Amino acid sequence: MALSTCLTSTLRRTLAALHWAGSGQCRRLSTPPGPGHTLDLRGIFPPLATPFSHMQEVDYVQMEGNLQRYARIPFRGLVVLGSNGEYPYLTPHERLDVVRCVRQALPRDRLLLAGSGCESTQATIKVTVSMAEAGADVALVVTPCYYRGAMTSTALVQHYTEVADASPIPVVLYSVPANTGLDLPLEAVLILAQHPNIVGIKDSGGDISRMGLMVHKTQQEDFQVLAGSASFLMASYALGASGGVCALANVLGDALCQLDHLCREGCWQEARDLQHRLIEPNMAVTRWFGIPGLKKAMEWFGYYGGPCRTPLAKLSPAQVEELRSTFSTNGWL
Repeated sequence: MALSTCLTSTLRRTLAALHWAGSGQCRRLSTPPGPGHTLDLRGIFPPLATPFSHMQEVDYVQMEGNLQRYARIPFRGLVVLGSNGEYPYLTPHERLDVVRCVRQALPRDRLLLAGSGCESTQATIKVTVSMAEAGADVALVVTPCYYRGAMTSTALVQHYTEVADASPIPVVLYSVPANTGLDLPLEAVLILAQHPNIVGIKDSGGDISRMGLMVHKTQQEDFQVLAGSASFLMASYALGASGGVCALANVLGDALCQLDHLCREGCWQEARDLQHRLIEPNMAVTRWFGIPGLKKAMEWFGYYGGPCRTPLAKLSPAQVEELRSTFSTNGWL
């Protein structure tokens, strides 16, 4: 599949805005003015895939095996129960067990973000409190979307304010319009950024201008912006994002952490070269083949991927071949 020309032009415009250092030199990212952050979200967070057995039960043994490998990668933390974790397909009991399992295996200096968003405010508060009790450090709260036509800025500000008021742990907003059909409005984000218990947003929409404006408009707040995709990670960093929650980190975690490091050190030419090699594989495991593609790719790199829960279907042989080709032509296999 051809790379999106829109995405390519966005990256080029962002890179052109940087003051490039001379050959072999680096310039570090400058720290934006404003108060210090109570919670450091700088770095890479893989949104973990939930491993299932071939009987479609959560496979905690395989989960622990994956976690042991992830512990050797310098992630800032892990995200569980996001869209890549097949959150809607897990029972309430399974969701808590997944958080407990990951928390037990995760070093204490790494953050655990857990998805707790539900359709009602009442349910979201209840689940958020349960996630905190199970060991989550941060609640990742997706926008309610079933009645998306009624989800105005006013309604969403009220929803998130009530959740943050009641949450015993910090809250990160989660906007993922590809799944919800709803982009958390910018004006709502800017209001919510002022809440003392709302510390950031994971934005998966890919609108770099919007992300840059979020960073610019919230510099005086205790609020950080996280890129929701590896495809625009470098561009997000160039505009002041703190970190990334990237599905591809389940597969190429070391490479994503290297990109994070290069951007922070200001090694933009090396960062650009690496970013280019990550875009198509990332699109393959998100936009093109989704979670079945992500889990298949994990297996090629020594992780347990396993099946998805139905109705998500496994890839066809032709899709598997196309997925493999995407990784191999970019030098990863």
